[in-house]
Amino acid sequence: MENVANRVVLIRQETYERREVRCRIERIIDELGGANRFFRPGMRVLLKPNLLAAAAPEKRVTTDPSVVWAVGAILKDLGVVCTIGDSPGIDPFASVAAASGMTAVAKELGIPCIELSRSVPFPTPECSVFHGIELSSAVMESDAVVNLPKLKTHGQMMLTLGVKNLFGCVVAQRKAEWHYKVGLRRETFASLLLDIAAVVRPALTILDGIVGMEGDGPRNGTPRAFGLLAGAADPLALDLVLSRMLGCPPNDFPLARAARERGIEPAAESVALAGDVDASFRFANVVLPPQDSLHLLPSFLDGFGKSFLVSRPVAVRGACRGCGKCAFVCPAGAVRVDARGPVFDYRKCIRCYCCQEMCPHNAIRFRKGALLTLMRLFGR
Repeated sequence: MENVANRVVLIRQETYERREVRCRIERIIDELGGANRFFRPGMRVLLKPNLLAAAAPEKRVTTDPSVVWAVGAILKDLGVVCTIGDSPGIDPFASVAAASGMTAVAKELGIPCIELSRSVPFPTPECSVFHGIELSSAVMESDAVVNLPKLKTHGQMMLTLGVKNLFGCVVAQRKAEWHYKVGLRRETFASLLLDIAAVVRPALTILDGIVGMEGDGPRNGTPRAFGLLAGAADPLALDLVLSRMLGCPPNDFPLARAARERGIEPAAESVALAGDVDASFRFANVVLPPQDSLHLLPSFLDGFGKSFLVSRPVAVRGACRGCGKCAFVCPAGAVRVDARGPVFDYRKCIRCYCCQEMCPHNAIRFRKGALLTLMRLFGR
């Protein structure tokens, strides 16, 4: 059989009708070498969807329950022992699981739906940039992880696809610590994500792109029908293929830049495409978040740049409901909430986008900085 290690399968699917979704996912698995390549009876498999927040499926913030159901049903028929699990950003797990439809799916399949908790250290490969990575013990206790991301834009990382979804294996309180540790440089955070992916080593990634999100993702963007299911054994290969189809220039995609810097970006000719989407296909006019970088400036100008040149969070007048989630989630302690809404200390702010990502009322936006305007003007 042809080597399928770097194969990415792209299948058209316009609706979330369960039988159709299952049929398409079965085809993806067959194109990747068949179920026996990944699973055997009795294996303990963690199904890792995107459960960012307590949002209904039609908001397209989370992986659709039909996709999780289809994968769970396929594996259950193979005699695999499945668990659904994630570590949401801030909302209580029970609320997230119920709102996203995961509680109902787990009940129907007769499998647990758990919060990924109890942080434990994992061994990292020698080539890792970051060491001392801790993930949920549920990852270590599983024989394999099936990664079930949602196709969405992301304010900090431009896109959240297969690799970024694995950040959910980091237990909630550790996420803020990592955001603070890596600071402002997007490529540094992307490199951390690559290390986490190398530690988790998902057996399979199946991406829900039937209806995804563009604009102010990953929580407050606009749902968009992409009509796509995608799968791969290598989440990085999947992400790079999809980023091109979404119109994301490689030099603007932090994950691609980080992989290139580390010499682990798979060559385009080594990634074989399968399915029914042509390699030349591009989605039209996808609204992507703007990107800029403080580190175009000398380090002694960091304070000036953070305050005046790079994009920064701003309050949307009249939208704040005073819930305080932005202040709670901020790893740098740069946000407080008063009667007017969120107030930002831009010298503390590390531009991690956590406040915007976790605001349930879309009350925080990022205003383009002068640096981004200059970058666009000069075509960078």
